[in-house]
Amino acid sequence: MQIYHTLMLGIIVTGLLFIGNASADSIKSQLEASPRHGEWVKVTTADARTVNAFVVYPEVKEPATAIIVIHEIFGLTDWIRLVADTLAAEGFVAICPDLLSGMGPDGGGTESFDSGDDVRRTIRELSSSQVASDLDAVQKYVRDLPSTNDNVAVSGFCWGGGQTFSYAVHSDTIAAGFVFYGRAAPIEDVPKISVPVYGFYGESDNRINATIDATKAAADAANVTYEPVIYEGVGHAFLRRGMAEDANESQKAATKAAWERWVSLLEGL
Repeated sequence: MQIYHTLMLGIIVTGLLFIGNASADSIKSQLEASPRHGEWVKVTTADARTVNAFVVYPEVKEPATAIIVIHEIFGLTDWIRLVADTLAAEGFVAICPDLLSGMGPDGGGTESFDSGDDVRRTIRELSSSQVASDLDAVQKYVRDLPSTNDNVAVSGFCWGGGQTFSYAVHSDTIAAGFVFYGRAAPIEDVPKISVPVYGFYGESDNRINATIDATKAAADAANVTYEPVIYEGVGHAFLRRGMAEDANESQKAATKAAWERWVSLLEGL
């Protein structure tokens, strides 16, 4: 099975709003300086759970495609919120739920945990049924917004990428799934997918990439659209690393190429 490789050496990244110093202070400054409207909302699930989410609106005339952004294993961070803001700058309504809502100390979310280890441990303990229920509610919320059209896509990074693949198995109402270096769905579940899934992977990420060939073969056999792209010269979490001020040229180039592909696919929905 052919895996698609993108070689983008020598390209200087200048067009992405979020490229540059990705320190915590810089990210907060970029969020605060954004001209787009972003707000925290509460989404109620079918089983009465409350999920906190951050939604950002584009400055466009017509109803826009919506994109759900699922966070990494680090929980809902300002970096994920910045990704959502940048998607809004491209013309999409972006919403990022905190899937740790109510799971932290005193019923808090990501921000309430004392350490990153506590965040990661709790995320690993989340049930797949709760995550799916949360995402169902977020999808309904964003569909009901007057500012969105009929297209709702789902994307995720790292742990969130794996959840995106799983949600593509679960939901037949999303327009597409965008998996950034996340684990694939179990092979036996691949034929259940009825929406296109697009993968974004770093070349040096063998834990994740080890299942791409088998997943692609299963998808092809079931007439499921699964299009993985491997970006050369980078590893896991390359999009986050490509944002850092110390990013190397391969990381910057992979980030630029992946972002342009993502936006192009979203525009084509």
